[in-house]
Amino acid sequence: MPLKIWLPNNSNLPIIGSLLNENWVHYAFSWTGMMYDLSIPFLLLYKRARLFAFVLVVVFHILTRILFPIGVFPFIMIVSSLLFFDADFHKKCFLTVSKLFNFSITFFENGKEKIQNFNGIYKIKIAFLTSFITFQLLFPFRYVLYPDELFWTEEGFRFSWRVMLMEKAGYTQFSVTDAKTKENIMVDNSHFLTTFQEKQMSFQPDFILEYAHFLHDYYQKQGIYNPEVRVESYVALNGRLSQKYINPTINLTNENETFHHKTWILPFNDEIKGF
Repeated sequence: MPLKIWLPNNSNLPIIGSLLNENWVHYAFSWTGMMYDLSIPFLLLYKRARLFAFVLVVVFHILTRILFPIGVFPFIMIVSSLLFFDADFHKKCFLTVSKLFNFSITFFENGKEKIQNFNGIYKIKIAFLTSFITFQLLFPFRYVLYPDELFWTEEGFRFSWRVMLMEKAGYTQFSVTDAKTKENIMVDNSHFLTTFQEKQMSFQPDFILEYAHFLHDYYQKQGIYNPEVRVESYVALNGRLSQKYINPTINLTNENETFHHKTWILPFNDEIKGF
């Protein structure tokens, strides 16, 4: 999971389409993808394997572009991988471009030879780069500070190197209550959100909270006294049966988006194995 959910959606593709329904293919894609991600930086760094590695990069990302709707990401990764090639390769590329558009290659050169100077500015640059790299290495692991399942609560999920590992679908029904009269209004999400926005909101807790605050502000302007917003929410994770997601008794307008654990998300009544 979730390749077992996603790949059969492409079973109409020529040649490989029929294979995408096979369980062994789902495992093969998972393990091959893992081995690719773990090895490709080192293959690109090793000069003798660099050309072969770049071919793998192109094949991998073209395949992901065909199979998954992830926008321009595959093309960005293919072009970015050229950074691993040495300076002579890039000079040849610049030379080709200069000939193609009829301008001098000196356009890409500053004409000055740089002399390394280990002064205070250099030390500041090194300190900044060291701090930046340290942050990039440590920040993705902040999810271990939260008590519940990462894919369920999504606390610490962003920037956590968890790419294409979950498929969630949700249903959310919001109700707005007048704090004085106790009059209750059932919200029609289509009046405020597009189909895509509603789909994304329905299983992401920070989106649910932001939308709840939006509804509070909207209905307050409509004359509702101190609107209380609650939600009946169900979410299915990686092919499991849907479970109640948000505590329906909690007035979400009293909750704010912080780095603290979201106690209004109900526990995940299952187990996901893995690190």
